[in-house]
Amino acid sequence: MFVVAVTVFVKPENKEDFVEASIDNATNTRKEPLNLRFDVLQCIDDPNRFFLYEVYKDESGFAAHKETEHYKRWREEVAPMMAKDRIGVKHKNIFPINEEAFFSK
Repeated sequence: MFVVAVTVFVKPENKEDFVEASIDNATNTRKEPLNLRFDVLQCIDDPNRFFLYEVYKDESGFAAHKETEHYKRWREEVAPMMAKDRIGVKHKNIFPINEEAFFSK
């Protein structure tokens, strides 16, 4: 699996619009065949800081995601809402070993 974790700092006046745009992006991303998970999280201590947690079957799934219309729309729409550049960190998973284990208890 291939995981992307993105931290985004949003201008306070754009918080609600950012959430709306990000939910649209996440909802459409979940329909992509190689996407396994997309969480939009808001920091409790700093409600203007968000964390996007994306899981793909492999790196090609993330590459395909970056070519979708919904991602391009999100990227363009939220760029002026950001207080500073977003921070994206790519990961490979160590555990669980496969996607079935990732979603089971």
